[in-house]
Amino acid sequence: MTDTPINILKWSIHDTHPEIVDRVRASLAEVVDPEIGMTIIQLGLVRDVKIDGEIARLKMILTTPFCPYGPAMVDMTRQKAQEGLKMPVTVEMSMDAWDFGMMEDPSALDWGMYG
Repeated sequence: MTDTPINILKWSIHDTHPEIVDRVRASLAEVVDPEIGMTIIQLGLVRDVKIDGEIARLKMILTTPFCPYGPAMVDMTRQKAQEGLKMPVTVEMSMDAWDFGMMEDPSALDWGMYG
């Protein structure tokens, strides 16, 4: 078994600023969905990160549109993105529906987490 995630989401910065991708992923991996107990990176909630001049734009979704922790998670995501990117960040919420296939490692389903 490998520790490499199956579904690594490619963000805009993978092409434009590949040298900072690992640092940004590490910062964002500190944000945990308190209901599920997994990071926003593991869940695939950060859909894109791009740098637009002197500001970064992060696009994210929540596992459910009515997540009671949503506002706190969005704020923590913005803070951690700013730490990793070392620049101001805006967070844009997407209305795309989250599903288990967006997870980096859908085999988490086999751990009995959602059974």
